[in-house]
Amino acid sequence: MIDLKQFEVWFLTGSQHLYGEETLKQAAAHAAEIAHYLNHVPQIPVTVVFKPIVKTPEEIHAAIAEANQAPSCIGIITWMHTFSPGKMWIRGLGILRKPLLHLHTQYNRDIPWETIDMDFMNLNQSAHGDREFGHIVSKLRINRKVVTGYWKQEDVIEQINVWTRAAAAWHDWQGARFARFGDNMRNVAVTDGDKVDAEAKFGFSVNTYAVGDLVEVINGVSNAQINALIDEYEQMYTLSTAVKTGGEKHQHVRDAAQIEIGLRNFLVAGGFKGFSNTFEDLHGMKQLPGIATQRLMQAGFGYAGEGDWKTAALVRAAKVMAAGMPGGNAFMEDYTYHFDPENTLVLGAHMLEVDPALANAKPSLEVHPLGIGGKDDPARLVFDAAAGRALNASLVDMGNRFRLVVNDVQGQAPQRQLPKLPVARVFWKPLPDMQTACSAWIYAGGAHHTVYSQNLSVQHFQDFAELADIELLHIGEHTGLAGFIKEIRWNDRFYHNIH
Repeated sequence: MIDLKQFEVWFLTGSQHLYGEETLKQAAAHAAEIAHYLNHVPQIPVTVVFKPIVKTPEEIHAAIAEANQAPSCIGIITWMHTFSPGKMWIRGLGILRKPLLHLHTQYNRDIPWETIDMDFMNLNQSAHGDREFGHIVSKLRINRKVVTGYWKQEDVIEQINVWTRAAAAWHDWQGARFARFGDNMRNVAVTDGDKVDAEAKFGFSVNTYAVGDLVEVINGVSNAQINALIDEYEQMYTLSTAVKTGGEKHQHVRDAAQIEIGLRNFLVAGGFKGFSNTFEDLHGMKQLPGIATQRLMQAGFGYAGEGDWKTAALVRAAKVMAAGMPGGNAFMEDYTYHFDPENTLVLGAHMLEVDPALANAKPSLEVHPLGIGGKDDPARLVFDAAAGRALNASLVDMGNRFRLVVNDVQGQAPQRQLPKLPVARVFWKPLPDMQTACSAWIYAGGAHHTVYSQNLSVQHFQDFAELADIELLHIGEHTGLAGFIKEIRWNDRFYHNIH
C-alpha cells in the first residue's frame, strides 16, 4: 500500500523585520493556523509541516537548504503574509530542488469594514506581497504551481490536493529503479526510448536483468508458499472446477502462483518500483506472467509489456498520485474499435496484463491458450472494467524531448457478452469524439500503450508534467483538430528554440 502521509510538504511564510515584533508574532500565528488546517483537512493526503516564518535572505536560504536535504520533504508551499522583498529570495530560490507551490491567499477572508486600520493593512499585505514574490520566481524562470483564493475554499484545497499528489509521484521517481526482463519487443519504436535521457530528466533508472536470474528465484519458491497463495486465489476470485485443486488445469495455476511469488521476491529484494517484460524472451519460464503481473500492479508496482519501461514508470507515478482514491490505474492498450456511427467505442485490453483494480465485479481466474510466446497456457484474471469518467495517458520520447499525451474518455459497460475473449476488457468513448480524439492522438505521436486511470484528472498529469518540465498535450471535450495541430507545431518551435 502506498501511504502518502509519510511525505511532507513544508509551509514557508515570507515577511521582513520592517513591521516590528508584534506583527511578526501575529504573522507566525496565522501561518501556523493555516498550515495546521491544511494538514488536517481530509482532502490533502500528505503531511503539511509549519516552518518558522522567514524574514531575511539567510533564513530563506537556510530553510530551502534544509528542505532540499530532508528525505521526507517532497515540496514547499510559500505564502507572503506581509511584504517580503523579492531580492531576499534570490539566493534561496537559486538552490531550490524541490517542487514549489505558491499559495496566493490571505489570513482573513473578508475586509473588516468597521475596524480596518493601518495596523491591519501592514499585517495583511498578501495582495501585493505575493505579487512581489511571484515576480522574482518568474524572473528566475522557476516552474511552480500558483493557487489563488481563500485557504478554506474547496477549490483551493482541491488544487493543493492535486499538486501534492503530483509532487509525491515526482518524489517517488527520484532514485526509483525499474527492471526490464528482456529487451524491447523487436523492431517496435514507440515503446523504446533513451534511458540515459530519462534518468537525467526524471530521476529513475532502467536496467535489464536476465530472465535466467529471475527464473532462478522463481525455482526457489517452496510448495508451502505456492499452497498459501493458491488459498488466497480461491478466496479472492471465482475459480472453475478445471482450475481448482484436482482440476485438469490446476497445475497451470500453481505454475502461475510460483511465478508471482518469485517475481515479487525479485522486485522487493532489488528495491524495484516497477518492471517490464516481453513475450519474446521467456527462456526458462513455463508461461507468460499473467495473474502475477496483474496482482503486482494492483499491489502498487508499475508495469508495461514488451519492454515498455516508460509506461511502466508512468503506471507507478499514477498509482502514487492516486493512492487512497477509489478506482484504479492500469497498463492499457488500445486494441480494437467499434465503428458503429451511433455508438463508437474503443476496446482496450492486453494479452493478459490489465490491473484488476479496474474491475466492476469479482474477477474470474481462468486458464486458456495464448497464441503468442510459445509457452504453456497462462493463468489470468478475466473481468470487465467499471464504467465512468476516465483518461488515457502516454509518455513518449520525441527525440529532443519527452511528451505526455492525455485523452479524456468515458468508460462504458460492455454492450454484450464476450464469451470467447478471456482477458480483461475495458470499453471507452474517447472525447471529444472518436474521429477527433484518435486523429489527434496519432498527430501527437502517442503510443498504443497507455495508463488508463479511473480516478485521476488531466490536472494531476498537468501538475506532474510541470514538475518534470516536459510537454503535455491534452485531448478533451473541447479539442478541435485544427487548433490541436497548431499547438503541436507551436510546441515544436518552442522546444526547438530552448533545447
